[in-house]
Amino acid sequence: MPAIMILGAQWGDEGKGKATDLLATTDTIDFVVRTSGGHNAGHTIVVNGEKYATHLLPSGILSPGATSVIGNGVVVSPEALFRELDGLLARGVEGVEERLVVSANAHVIASYHSTVDKVTERFLGKSKIGTTGRGIGPAYADKVNRLGIRVADLFDEKILAAKVEGALEVKNHLLAKVYNRRAVEVDAVVDELLSYADRLRPMVADTSLLLNRALDDGRTVLFEGAQATMLDVDHGTYPFVTSSNPVAGGVCVGAGVGPTRVDRVIGVIKAYTTRVGSGPFPTELFDADGEKLWKVGGEVGVSTGRDRRCGWYDAVIARYAARVNGLTELFLTKLDVLSSWEKVPVCVAYDVDGERHDEMPMTQTEFHHVKPVYEHLDGWWEDISGCRSFEELPVNAQRYVRTVEQMSRTRIWGVGVGPGREQTLEVPPT
Repeated sequence: MPAIMILGAQWGDEGKGKATDLLATTDTIDFVVRTSGGHNAGHTIVVNGEKYATHLLPSGILSPGATSVIGNGVVVSPEALFRELDGLLARGVEGVEERLVVSANAHVIASYHSTVDKVTERFLGKSKIGTTGRGIGPAYADKVNRLGIRVADLFDEKILAAKVEGALEVKNHLLAKVYNRRAVEVDAVVDELLSYADRLRPMVADTSLLLNRALDDGRTVLFEGAQATMLDVDHGTYPFVTSSNPVAGGVCVGAGVGPTRVDRVIGVIKAYTTRVGSGPFPTELFDADGEKLWKVGGEVGVSTGRDRRCGWYDAVIARYAARVNGLTELFLTKLDVLSSWEKVPVCVAYDVDGERHDEMPMTQTEFHHVKPVYEHLDGWWEDISGCRSFEELPVNAQRYVRTVEQMSRTRIWGVGVGPGREQTLEVPPT
């Protein structure tokens, strides 16, 4: 059976949770895996008219037949993890802890990580990155600096105390002498982290071994991306990016599964484009069309509650995502939001100082100065949220899908026409 990746092909919030949930509800999906990021991610899933938001947990946690896995590439806040689990239990979702496995090698977000994150962002002022302030970046920095705490360390008090002390040795000087903040007490951090150990222990395993054995046994593993291609620390719009690698190569690293085992790489992409936080955004709209996309699309961040910036579909970004991820397919979401426009612009290239760029410009300076080159496609007025097959869509909606498919140079496998599980249409191959 295959290993399938689902990744964001824009700046996040594309609807990866919907695509993951759709696949995870089939009998063929045995494991759903998160491989990067932390509780700064947010996925919205609608089941039987009820809306659920997952942040740290894989979207597959709502599928009783699938095991959810938090891989070694994720940074885990135990407090956020248990808060999310308790929220699902309170809503009657049963067996969530029994269906969850956490990598022993995943790094832990401690309270001082979020403290450092917030004061640093505040210190940057107008140059701020737009971080969520939840400690994700500082936790990854500690990981790279070899000052990190792993989940397994919570089960050895002596090692945990030594690692916390080592991590705080420099941070406390920074907090007190640069940011004029109170130093963090080592014992308080250790006690807090130890308080999670007993509940966490039954969930912890060698997830790389677990997943590789599952694939050896012919079981299907679905890797669920967090954030997105344009937020990748290497391939995104640096420095306005996340602190991990949400692209396909990062999924393999964050799960401990080799690239030769992956069969499908599905990029999730909106029928238009949104972005949360700071950074360049070529097709961003500041007019009535942008406000309409925001309002009709309900564009508010799941994790942050921040308004998303809105713009038209960007085929240059789509082609770039296809290239750096090796996409086999695209899953196009929120097509229904575009109903009622007479003409729908699509960005097909960039203009940089009078020179046309059909691919992503090489430098950050160029990308900051691009002007979108648009083609205008015929729109449609019909409400398409009730369509249950591609053929039921208005002709112009079908043409929109086929045209952006051609522009993106990647086959569109499915289309979303609403938030519900049933509002997904399979697109026949051309």
